[in-house]
Amino acid sequence: EGARKAGVKRIVFASSNHAVGFYPRTTTIPPEVIPRPDRPHGLSKVFGEGLGALYAMKHGIGVTSLRIGNVADAPIDARRLAIWLSPEDLVRLIRIGLERPGLVYEVMYGVSDNARSWYDNSHAYELGYAPASRGEDYAEKVLAAEPKEGKHPVAEHYQGGTFCAAEYSADFETIKKSN
Repeated sequence: EGARKAGVKRIVFASSNHAVGFYPRTTTIPPEVIPRPDRPHGLSKVFGEGLGALYAMKHGIGVTSLRIGNVADAPIDARRLAIWLSPEDLVRLIRIGLERPGLVYEVMYGVSDNARSWYDNSHAYELGYAPASRGEDYAEKVLAAEPKEGKHPVAEHYQGGTFCAAEYSADFETIKKSN
């Protein structure tokens, strides 16, 4: 509300992949999916995305919600090969949110060019996103260091990884069948 009163014309909201963490890793999801947050942090990001949509539609503020994966210089494990975002590619996404003419409300996935990605980010590409970093460039090294045993089945099934597995008490087999 303070931004609206101050006359702000564009907002880029740092959302998170944890807003949709309870989708199976076998599923490629577009930005329009029903949110499935994997922890309270993800739930707060769903609220922030909704707030952005409200202010975009009601007050004409151009809002971009970036569902950021993992920002780092390089991916460090198999899960991050799917969700990694280089700092340089993050800047590219932010610039679209701040500079793209005619933008009203957009949700984009904050990931680099990752061959293992779980996200359909084609709309971001239509808006001009051209990531320069590739997760696959790190795959051989990352996968060689990956533990072969001791992985939690819930963490391995869902995109949110260990954040889904933490405090998990549902019947996993029943829930998994409903995905």
